[in-house]
Amino acid sequence: MDSDTVRVLIVVSAGYDHMVETREMRYFVAVAEELHFGRAAQRLAMAQPPLSRAIQQLERRLGVVLLQRNSRGISLTRAGSVLLREARLALEAIEAAERRTRRAADRAGVVLAVKAGSSSELLSKLLDAYAAEPGAVPVEVVLVGPGQPETLLRNGTADVALLHKPFDTTTGFDTEDLHTEPQVVVLPAGHPLAIRAHLSMSEIDVLTDLLPRWPRRDGTYPDGPGPQIRDHTQLTQLIRLGRACAVMPESIRAQLGEGHAIVPVPDAPPVTTVIAWPPHSRSKPIADLVRTATRL
Repeated sequence: MDSDTVRVLIVVSAGYDHMVETREMRYFVAVAEELHFGRAAQRLAMAQPPLSRAIQQLERRLGVVLLQRNSRGISLTRAGSVLLREARLALEAIEAAERRTRRAADRAGVVLAVKAGSSSELLSKLLDAYAAEPGAVPVEVVLVGPGQPETLLRNGTADVALLHKPFDTTTGFDTEDLHTEPQVVVLPAGHPLAIRAHLSMSEIDVLTDLLPRWPRRDGTYPDGPGPQIRDHTQLTQLIRLGRACAVMPESIRAQLGEGHAIVPVPDAPPVTTVIAWPPHSRSKPIADLVRTATRL
C-alpha cells in the first residue's frame, strides 16, 4: 500500500476522532516547519494553490484553526503546534514500519545501534553470549554518534539499541535497565584540576573553553567557545592534546591511556545503560537478544 494513502487516527479535540491521511500530515508538517506556503510548496515539489487548499480543507475537517495568517506571514496556533508534534511522530512511525518490513523481507538478522566508544565491554559480552544461544541470528552493529542510536531506533533503521539515560529519551520504547554507573570528568593529564580527589559540576561548568559542543539533530552546533566534536575518537584525542574535557560514565576508564586524567564527579547524575526496542515488536531474535542482555 502506498504510504500516502495510509490513514492514521489522530485525536485533535475532546470527544471527536478524525482520520487524517499521511499525505495531509506531510503537507502540514512542511508548511508548519517552513512557515511559508511558497517554500513549503517548493519543498514538496507541488504548486502553492493546491497546498493552500489542502491545509484549509484539513482545518475544516478537524474543526480547528492550525495556522494564523496575517500580512506579516503565518504562525502556528496552539492546535497547530500539537498537530505538528503528533504528525511528526506518526510519520516517523510509518516510515519506521516500512523500513523494518523491507528489511525483514530482505534478510534474517538484527540491527543493533550503539554509540561509538560507549558500553564496549558490555557490548562485547552481549555479542559473544548471544552468538552462543541456539537459533542466534547475525547481529549487525551500527556504531554512531551521540543521540543517534535513539534516532535510528525511532526511524526503523535499527531493531534494537543501547541507550543511556538521562542523555537519551526512552519514551515510546520498551526497555530493560542493564547497568548504572557514576560519572567522572576526563581531563588533560597536565590540567591543574587533574590532581583533585573529586570535582563538582559547578567547577566543571566554568571550563567553557574545554567543554565540547556536540552537533544538534540538524547538524548545527550550539554557540560557545568549546571545541566542536563529531565523535568519541576526536574527543579523546583533543583531551589528550589539552584542548577539551568531558564528563563521561566511569566505564570510560578502560578505554583511555596516557594523556588523560580521570576525576570523580559525585554530583553528576548517574548514567543507566538500557537496551531498548519498539514496543510492538514480536521478533524472536530481538526477544532473545534482550533476554541475553538482561541475563548479563
